[in-house]
Amino acid sequence: MEHQLVIVLDFGGQYNQLIARRVRECGVYCEVLPYRTKLSEIREKNPIGIIFTGGANSVYMQGSPSVDTEIFNWGIPILGICYGCQFMAHSLGGLVTAAQADTAREYGRTHTNYDTKCRIFKGLPESGISWMSHGDYMAKVPEGFSLVAHTDACPNAAIADEARGFYGVQYHPEVNHTEHGVTMLRNFLYEVCGAKGDWTMHDYCKTTISELREKVGDGKVLLALSGGVDSSVAAALLAEAVGSQLTCVFVDHGLMRKDEGDEVEAAFSKWNIQLIRVNAEERFLDKLAGISDPETKRKIIGEEFIRVFEEEGKKIGSVDYLVQGTIYPDVIESGAGDAAVIKSHHNVGGLPDFVDFKEIIEPLRLLFKDEVRALGRELGLADYLVMRQPFPGPGLAIRVIGDLTKEKLDLLREADAIYREEIANAGLDRSINQYFAVLTNTRSVGVMGDGRTYDYTLALRAVTTSDFMTADWARIPYEVLDKVSVRIVNEVSNVSRIVYDITSKPPATIEWE
Repeated sequence: MEHQLVIVLDFGGQYNQLIARRVRECGVYCEVLPYRTKLSEIREKNPIGIIFTGGANSVYMQGSPSVDTEIFNWGIPILGICYGCQFMAHSLGGLVTAAQADTAREYGRTHTNYDTKCRIFKGLPESGISWMSHGDYMAKVPEGFSLVAHTDACPNAAIADEARGFYGVQYHPEVNHTEHGVTMLRNFLYEVCGAKGDWTMHDYCKTTISELREKVGDGKVLLALSGGVDSSVAAALLAEAVGSQLTCVFVDHGLMRKDEGDEVEAAFSKWNIQLIRVNAEERFLDKLAGISDPETKRKIIGEEFIRVFEEEGKKIGSVDYLVQGTIYPDVIESGAGDAAVIKSHHNVGGLPDFVDFKEIIEPLRLLFKDEVRALGRELGLADYLVMRQPFPGPGLAIRVIGDLTKEKLDLLREADAIYREEIANAGLDRSINQYFAVLTNTRSVGVMGDGRTYDYTLALRAVTTSDFMTADWARIPYEVLDKVSVRIVNEVSNVSRIVYDITSKPPATIEWE
């Protein structure tokens, strides 16, 4: 079944993939393509609408991202966001300049007034808060456009040529900070583009299973099963698609949370799949001995994962495909196109150049974490698997700051288990999206039993987020933090100090390394 399609044309901004997520939430299938994509390729996809994303450049600078202006002659509705709005104005005869310090330049929460007669503001209040992030200003809007939103500093916060279905907004409707932002996007999709809302997770599941069957044919598939949300959903998806052709290899690298290895094995014992558990703790720790740099840890772990898979693949015979649970945030943070590399992920940037398989399959590559969970429910996965706490591929290796030892890992496992247990006891395990302990490389003086100690400082991290692209630190009640702290210091050896991380993302990432 072919779905209506919206193209999100990526100009390199920080929220670009979030736009795609919002479009999908509205029941419309979309694909993200780099702005360098050939017009012929875009046209062949027959989109019902196109969204130009934000970006860090100025449209009037030489070499700034652009697309052939022929795209404006197709008769297809276009929504420009931030840089995308300015690119539209610049391309169609308007004038975009650097904003003056005292006017037009806006960042953060901004009170904005809307012309509710405009189709993208249909059903909205006449004013609200929008999230601005622009240093350039449309000094002149193109012919045929009218001003449909303004702020105190900027008279053209949004422009529209309703006859041609062209709209531009200086702010970011895709972020949660913009009130009614999703409604604006929905109005563009349904009121302007004529979307029918024919894309659902049920359809995505059916389509992906069909595509996997066609791709794999009678080949054999090897999947790395960690027991996390992503690998579990990928396993269920492949099990549904190719059944007995799938072998799941669970590499117990000694970097997992307390008792997690046994839990993974038990959780999948009822599935009609071949599950091989490889005890590789000693092998991984030998490779990681003396390594402190987090990026080097990731590369080593990625390399060892592939080597283990190759060895297991040879034991079971010819293997054609390796499946990975790569999801959108992994791809984004590993860098793509003009985007900056924030940190590499073991299943994206950390892979060795040579992989002894015909091809790598990444069936979740275009899904955000909440979409992966929805797909898991669609596949009938148990809720405790679908809602499992996110856990990075490198495991506790990047939650132990500095060099790794088994003693440090065991210490962290015990402290982390106490933290997670008390969060659950307090009924906060569903309202906090991710929480974990980090063993820092800092020691500090303490007093225990009338004696001086010089032991580790342990950091606690907890965040709330809807998409894992941005996150706010969780406001855990003091009494819960106190109970966690008292238990860890009393029950875990060599920890004398507990600190709580109150940094949001950005500027920090969720993980420390």
